[in-house]
Amino acid sequence: MLEKLSQFLDKVSSFLANRKGLLPLLGLILILLNFIMQFFLNGWLVESDLFLHLGLILAIIGFMLAWAL
Repeated sequence: MLEKLSQFLDKVSSFLANRKGLLPLLGLILILLNFIMQFFLNGWLVESDLFLHLGLILAIIGFMLAWAL
């Protein structure tokens, strides 16, 4: 189990090392999606700003990983 997790993390690390801007870009897309959804949809998804929070967390993690790699 731990060996598979280690192999998975190695693959993800090597994938993201070549694409350092991917996670911040995905985070920015989620933030923009949240902004656009506020004009067209109603409900708990819009009221909770779920994509805003996920996008912000993803972008911060992406910047930290890009800096570390």
